[in-house]
Order: sequence, then C-alpha cells, then structure tokens
Amino acid sequence: MKTLTRWTSNRLFSYVHGNYLVYNTCWEDPRLDREVMNLTPDSRVVLITSAGCNALDYALDCPHAVHAVDLNFRQNALLELKIAGIRRLPFEVFFSLFGDGGHPSFPQLYRSQLRQDLSEGARRYWDTRQHYLERPTPESSFYHRGTTGVFGRVMVKYLQMAGVHRDALELFSAASLEEQRRIYQSTIREKLWRPAVKRALRTDVMLSLLGVPAEQKAHLERNSSGTVADLMEDCIESVFTRLPTHDNYFWRLYLFGRYSPECCPGYLRRQNFERLKAGLTERIHIHTDNLTDFLRKSREPFSHFVLLDHMDWLSHARPDLLQAEWQALVDCARPNARILWRSAGFQVDFVDPIRVQRSGQTRAVGDLLEYRTELAKDCHRRDRVHTYGSFYIADLPA
Repeated sequence: MKTLTRWTSNRLFSYVHGNYLVYNTCWEDPRLDREVMNLTPDSRVVLITSAGCNALDYALDCPHAVHAVDLNFRQNALLELKIAGIRRLPFEVFFSLFGDGGHPSFPQLYRSQLRQDLSEGARRYWDTRQHYLERPTPESSFYHRGTTGVFGRVMVKYLQMAGVHRDALELFSAASLEEQRRIYQSTIREKLWRPAVKRALRTDVMLSLLGVPAEQKAHLERNSSGTVADLMEDCIESVFTRLPTHDNYFWRLYLFGRYSPECCPGYLRRQNFERLKAGLTERIHIHTDNLTDFLRKSREPFSHFVLLDHMDWLSHARPDLLQAEWQALVDCARPNARILWRSAGFQVDFVDPIRVQRSGQTRAVGDLLEYRTELAKDCHRRDRVHTYGSFYIADLPA
C-alpha cells in the first residue's frame, strides 16, 4: 500500500510539473544568495530558472553570464516574457504587469511589443495565455495563476473564512517585531492552525501544488520530529514573529496578490529596472533542458551553481540521475566554485556519499567539498522565505 501511495503521489507531481506553470515567483531569497556568491565581472552562474526573478536579481551584480536552466519550458517562457518587458516597456507599465499582477491592455502590449522578442516556444505558450496578465478586475492577478497561485488563492480564502485575513494584512504595516508578535499570537495563530488545515497540508494534492513531491515530503518528515503541517506552522510563526515584514515581499505577495513599490523583488525597483534595460539582461541566457545535459554540453566552466531544492526528490526517486548531475557539475566547475542548495530537511545525508570521478580517481563528493557551515546557518536564520529546513554553501577547491 505504501508503494502504491508513493507511486500515485509521484504521478500526480509529475503531471502537475509536466503540464502547468508551477512557480509564478521565485521562492528563494536572492538577497542571501547574492551576499554569499560575491559575484564579479568574471563570474559565470548556472541556476534553475523557477520564475526567473532571481536570475534577474543576480544579473544586477554584473556577472559575466547567468545561465537559467529549467526542464519545464513554461518557467523559461515566463523569464523570457519578463526580459522582453524590461527591454520594450516603460517602468510604470512593466510594474503594472509584474508588480500589480497584470495590465488591462496586456493582449495589445503582447502583440505589438513583446511577442517579437520571444522564442518560438515562448510565443506558442503566451499566444494562448494572454489572459494570465490581462487583469480584467482590480482583484484579479497573475499571481493567482500557476499551481502555486492556486495554493495562494486557497490560503487567502481560508484566512477570510477563518476571520483573520485582515489581521494577516496588518502584519505588513506593523511598526515593530513586538507588534507583529502581538498580532500573530493574539488574533491569528489559534484560528489559523485548525486540525482541518493540518490535514489538508498532508495531502498529495496540496503538496503537489506547492511543488513538493512525495520523496521530499518523506525526507522532510524522516529528518524531523513532526509532520509537514507542523513544520509549516513553525515556518509561518518564524516569518511573522521573528523577522521584519516590511521587506518580506515573498509572503506579502500571496496575502495581497501583488507587490508594492516598497516591498518587491529587486528587478521591480525603478533603478534596477533601468540598469537591466540598459544591457544587463543580455547577460542572461535561458535553456530548456535538464541540468545534467546542460552542464555536459557547456564549453566553459562555471564559478557558481544554485541548485535550489531539487536534489531532495532526486535522491530517492532517481539516485542515478543525482550521481550523474554531480559528475557533470564536478567536470565543469572552476577551481573554488561555490555551490548553493536548499533542502526541506534539517539535515541532508545524500550528497556526501555520492561517488564521482575526479583527476582519474573515484572520490566521495563529501571529500571534495569545503562546507561554509556557520555562514549557511547565519543566512538560514535570516531567510525571509523560511520554508526550507536547511541551507548549504560549499566550495569545490581545485
């Protein structure tokens, strides 16, 4: 029965990721990534695209190249659309699209100014989905699209039904952490974490909408003393009682359905937008491929790798693919390349034992890496998203 449940969950996850736009925004904090990568004009970065927000943020540090790789072409089509908008639109219109979540004239803007800059695959995708960014009513938003957008709508609807949505919004106008704690603990926590919510957060359907496969759920629960719901409760309490909300655009987005000019990703700030428009987007290269094949085909080595959390599920679903990925990474890494990844679990036990070939010898990955453990712990503590169990920073010496 357990095997059948896992198989069903994996099929559901594969269906969601194979047929839909999953991420309408990045769910990793680029401020931390940029802080620890220390990008220079010589840096060559490779990352998993997701919604493309962080690729644009990394470009602001003027690296030589940022290569965004994703097997889901829809995610790359979203990044292409953002880059086309930066190149072709004035800031106010661009912010309306990706800050407010849409523009009433998007179909006309798309046909007259944006479509020409897209690849054939991205054109086919957006030709039939212009309504995603049309925003016919003030309440509608692109950020209600994609499977994470569905989760966001469900979350807001539940908060409204529980009578705490208005209180949750007030968290973002609180003047201090003390006020945030008072609002959350006195008016939100008890009503939010009812048994029905915890049951829903354990279902495969809800977790697939969030991009969490069965293997990642199992890894998370195996490395902690609680369920996914327990960990999410702790995560949300940390976000709203231990971290300031004034610049937490991640959680603001799903509660409000849009960003504000003061609380938004870096690429949506006017000064950064103008820098990207002036040429920094030319440093971003988009690839629809799996990471291993992309690395194998690359002709130049990379200085930085941002792997997000995809190894959680590869480690159990396809350990052979994870081994191949690390071999490709080792083969195309510059001396002292820096590697970043996240995990749902509090401790990752599957990276270090992986065996790879290097300099004619078979080596364990753990013997090759130099971990920056204290730096990673400090960053994890300050992470505005706070949905991951752990954060890793490792260097690969020559």
